[in-house]
Amino acid sequence: MDNRKGTFKLEYLRKIEDHVQKKWKKDKIFEEDAPNANDWKDGKFFATFPFPYMNGRLHLGHTFTISKSEFAVGFQRMLGKKCLYPFAFHCTGMPIKACADKLKREMEDFGFPPNFPDESTKVAVVEVRRDAADVLASKGKSKKSKATAKAGGCTYQWQIMKMLGLEDDEIKNFADAGHWLQYFPPLAKADLERMGLKVDWRRSFISTDVNPFFDSFVRWQFLTLKERGKVKFGVRHTVFSPKDGQPCMDHDRSSGEGVGGQEYTLIKMKLVAPFPQKLKQFEGKRDVHFVAATLRPETMFGQTNCWIHPDITYVAHRMKSGEIFVSTKRSARNMAYQSMTDKFGEVFTEVELVGQDIMGASLSAPLAKYPIIYTLPMMTVKEDKGTGVVTSVPSDSPDDFAALRDLKNKEAFREKYGVSDHMVLPFEAVPIIEIPDFGNLAAVKACEMLKIKSQNDKDALAEAKDMVYLRGFYEGKMLVPGYEGQKVQDVKKPIQNKLVADGMAVLYQEPERKIISRSGDVCVIALCDQWYLDYGDEEWKVKTRAGLENINTFSDETRRNFQATLDWLKEHACSRTYGLGTRVPWDDKWLIESLSDSTIYTAYYTIAHILQGGVFDGSHSPNGITPEQMTPKVWDYIFFADAQMPTDCGISSELLQKMKNEFRFWYPLDLRVSGKDLVPNHLTYLIYNHVAMWPQEKEQAWPVGIRANGHMLLNSEKMSKSTGNFLTLTAAIDKFSADGMRLALADAGDGIEDANFVEKMADAGVLRLYTWIEWVRQVIEDEMPLFDDVDDVGDSCARVFESEMNRAIVQTRKHYENMNFKEALKSGFFELQNARDKYREVSMHKMSRKMIRRFIQVQTLLITPVCPHTCEHVWALMKMGGSVMNAMWPTAGEVDEILLASSEFVMGIARDLRVKIRNRKMLSEKKKGKTMEKADKGVIYYAESYPGWQKATIEAMQKMFDESNGQLPDNKQLAVQLKNCAETKPHMKKVMPFVATLKEQIQQIGLEKALALTSVFDQRKVLETNLKYLMDTSELEAIEIRSSEFGDAKIRDSTSPGRPNIELIATPSVNVELRNQQACAPFHSVFLKVRDGETCVDVLQRMLKNQLNITDIDTIELSRYEDPIRGPRVMPSVDKKDDLITVNHESAFKLDDHKKQAYLMVQGKEVNIENILVYRVNNGTYK
Repeated sequence: MDNRKGTFKLEYLRKIEDHVQKKWKKDKIFEEDAPNANDWKDGKFFATFPFPYMNGRLHLGHTFTISKSEFAVGFQRMLGKKCLYPFAFHCTGMPIKACADKLKREMEDFGFPPNFPDESTKVAVVEVRRDAADVLASKGKSKKSKATAKAGGCTYQWQIMKMLGLEDDEIKNFADAGHWLQYFPPLAKADLERMGLKVDWRRSFISTDVNPFFDSFVRWQFLTLKERGKVKFGVRHTVFSPKDGQPCMDHDRSSGEGVGGQEYTLIKMKLVAPFPQKLKQFEGKRDVHFVAATLRPETMFGQTNCWIHPDITYVAHRMKSGEIFVSTKRSARNMAYQSMTDKFGEVFTEVELVGQDIMGASLSAPLAKYPIIYTLPMMTVKEDKGTGVVTSVPSDSPDDFAALRDLKNKEAFREKYGVSDHMVLPFEAVPIIEIPDFGNLAAVKACEMLKIKSQNDKDALAEAKDMVYLRGFYEGKMLVPGYEGQKVQDVKKPIQNKLVADGMAVLYQEPERKIISRSGDVCVIALCDQWYLDYGDEEWKVKTRAGLENINTFSDETRRNFQATLDWLKEHACSRTYGLGTRVPWDDKWLIESLSDSTIYTAYYTIAHILQGGVFDGSHSPNGITPEQMTPKVWDYIFFADAQMPTDCGISSELLQKMKNEFRFWYPLDLRVSGKDLVPNHLTYLIYNHVAMWPQEKEQAWPVGIRANGHMLLNSEKMSKSTGNFLTLTAAIDKFSADGMRLALADAGDGIEDANFVEKMADAGVLRLYTWIEWVRQVIEDEMPLFDDVDDVGDSCARVFESEMNRAIVQTRKHYENMNFKEALKSGFFELQNARDKYREVSMHKMSRKMIRRFIQVQTLLITPVCPHTCEHVWALMKMGGSVMNAMWPTAGEVDEILLASSEFVMGIARDLRVKIRNRKMLSEKKKGKTMEKADKGVIYYAESYPGWQKATIEAMQKMFDESNGQLPDNKQLAVQLKNCAETKPHMKKVMPFVATLKEQIQQIGLEKALALTSVFDQRKVLETNLKYLMDTSELEAIEIRSSEFGDAKIRDSTSPGRPNIELIATPSVNVELRNQQACAPFHSVFLKVRDGETCVDVLQRMLKNQLNITDIDTIELSRYEDPIRGPRVMPSVDKKDDLITVNHESAFKLDDHKKQAYLMVQGKEVNIENILVYRVNNGTYK
């Protein structure tokens, strides 16, 4: 229970959800079996979410992505399609095994329950700033392991388990990896059921060899891939511990979990004579290269110098090629494990030196404009990253530009490190890349913009680097010969390949960050033997690109990310020696890793219910099938169209045919939804493996849709256990109900950008849904007035409301089809609710019963995919029959655009009236000592057509637009043409501001509407029909409708068809009291302003705005005192009316403004009433 003041509405929704979920479960509403494909003509929809890893409870980040696929399934059901949404649980890989082993060691080291050292219970959290270069380098790679992310600052696994709410006696069971597989999947299923997920749970399972059916499926997959030449064996880059002599996976590390390798291009800058003294021994005998590790080989055209730290220790070490490389010891160690030296893991050091020993050395740099560049001092060169040798490109690196400028400006600095003027002063930044807004010397421009004075302005330089690096990579275009005009991101790889092929560079890897093994060793990147999937195979890649072309990615950015991944992706190691999973069928010392057994398992969903029937570990088969019977020939028959039915497997032909039919009906996969971080790995691998397994069955088996979404923020901040800004799925349901949470998830955002789950929105969602249910109940139980017959005004309002509903049906369907759920919620719920409220107000609460029942039905159906529990409940309240889960999408009638335009016209005027009144009031308050009389009358000016000069301007714009292939003319072109036009020439001072206004309106409402010369509806008629509404929603007591022809010049010029003008007026008036003398009646006396010429009807209409319990003006009896002086002073009699004279409602008032006296005109004569009238309401005519 949370700490909010009241939870009645929340509990009310949760009770509804619990009831509805039990009903769904009883009715097996989401269980779907494949019909015979020939008998089903209404289509199918098969959607999945990547099965989550089972080392903890599902959290809101999982839920956000799950919701996207689940909302889509809910919508597709309403189109009459058979929909399958299965869900399974991933247990493959190292984390569960590593966590179990950690618990085991912690009990061995610290006892049970463990008694940890106090000083080690928490680890310091250091925020590491990642600049733009790091972002570019690590695109598509995980920044932090899931285990690290979930640790929340805890050192020990035991503490992490405590954070999950487990007690010591429970935690010890998790030292057995198998216990994780028994514990978390059922909890995940229970949480997802509470969410109302539309899952066929018969098809659920867990991965790894604990489930022999799934294990058999994965073995068959890999046997098939190997037969087709997709799985190979060879050396691969991997994290390696030299001390342990083996690869160092996550579970073997004391720090650096989740950290992988980073590829660099080592630029070979050749040492040119004369050699520094320490390297003289190599002069004329060996090639010596200062090797700089760069992530931007395409910028090498702009090199001006090479940076060296004067105090760092460097080594000159011999390579396998016989060349001498100069770098730090750390990087030399990495190179030795990457087959660059004569012996694996051995550095052949020839000379050890410090940076100052090689300062001022002459180098020949590949691709550089300058034939000779020099080594120069830079104090920020790092020993623990790269090689300690840094190539300088001041045109595009703010750090390089600032450091080079400092050297040029500071002679003493040059002298300190023995740098001569000729090594520095002649060298200027070389333009190599053109970047929008930054020109061809982006680093120089950024330093000028941020007023960077020296290389010590670290924060400003970091900002400058962020400004230019990403924009340079994605938006920059090359200027150098051979690559002119090409995008930087397109030439990076070709330039790198050319450098390597020409012997000017070599490829090199090192850990992204420091990795320490459990033995205390600093790890390197090494080339090791492994089984791998050859994703670099060109034929396979071409076929995968063809597969991508036919996939709906729902966003251009996602497609570009896929294409970029296909450009760089090569081999992927598919085997591990440690963890949980399926053994490589032909080499069982290896396990198939977690990204490789999760590529085509969606096909397994189609038959899982026949094999396992929802038993997670496959220990029971509802059809008596055994794992041993699932031979490769059986799998072939089920999944391959041309495979023959096996006759010796022990499975009946009926079951075999049923499984084949299930696959062939449900496949291909219509939708896969995942986070954008899985595009460079899992989602791309999914396409690769589908085209490899079904190379000839494109229509039957290749994926149809893949949608990637951004990460989810919680209240605009990153979710994190360590900060407390974190919500599990079950906690979110407890706090907001399932539908309240789902509403906020839909509203959190769509697309590839990060979304934001706002708890206030979820709280508001609870209130909205409760209010909606209560409102429906009131309608059903006749607790609000609805009418079977409505007047002309009411009928007009109903027709507008009907068109708004039809428009909502059309728009919301489009949004659901495009998986834009935030927009679907906007058009299908928020705006539709507003339309109902507007209908109520404009119709003066005289709403049509038929229209309101139609509205409830439409509203319920439009939000059924998002809030299914609430909609199921409302469906039952309305006695619609059956389940809303089986209801069809509503049919839209005609959308009367003209009627809607007229409605928007009226609402715009109502809004403008309120704004003008408010502004007038504020202006009055600002004028000290002066009061602006309150406006009580409004004049609305409308125009049938534009003034001549405006019409000519519009026609000129339209003509130029048509002649320029749909492009708006620029202002200079327009001005030239309009100066020569007879209609516009005299008004040129007003023409261009008018053009600016038109262009602004084009942006807001579109060209066709903005340049329309006439209104599509009768503006005066619309205004007259809605006059009472405009009066009631403003503070005005009178509104007059006039043509703009009767206004002044300013009014005429600023009023156009569909865009009226409003004038506020304070008219002379006198306060008149309307006194009520009825006993025990709910009426009171009121004071109203009366104007000259108004009738009693006008005044009574205004009185009704304050006396809402009077329903009919004709039942009001109006009187005046026979003696206007004495009458008001006599004690009133309830029964006697002798002193009163009945007043005709049509009688008009005559004012004497000087005396502030109102008179009634009776038979042409002025009758004094002393500003008092008496009214009486007949019995039974009020509420």
